[in-house]
Amino acid sequence: MEPTAAPPADYAFDLYVTGATPNSTRAVRNIKEICEQHLAGRYALRIIDLYQEPQLIQQEQIIAAPTLVRVRPLPQRRLVGDLSDRAAVLAALGLPTAPPAA
Repeated sequence: MEPTAAPPADYAFDLYVTGATPNSTRAVRNIKEICEQHLAGRYALRIIDLYQEPQLIQQEQIIAAPTLVRVRPLPQRRLVGDLSDRAAVLAALGLPTAPPAA
């Protein structure tokens, strides 16, 4: 019997950053906190350093960093620039502003 693959997460995000710059570090921290508070156990987050993978800039049409891409659910959404305003990030991603009740 072959092992079955885990079902895909309800939400999938790609976060494009540029090394360990203050904006990139803050974006990673904020997105991780938002996902844990609002989507715990239901999300997948890939953090992609554009310094290490520069070919993705053109391939993924990244115009600035940090850029957060909601890959799933469709339609795809993109947030570019400062990701520190939690209410704006939640609204842009189509997530409720209050975390789910425990």
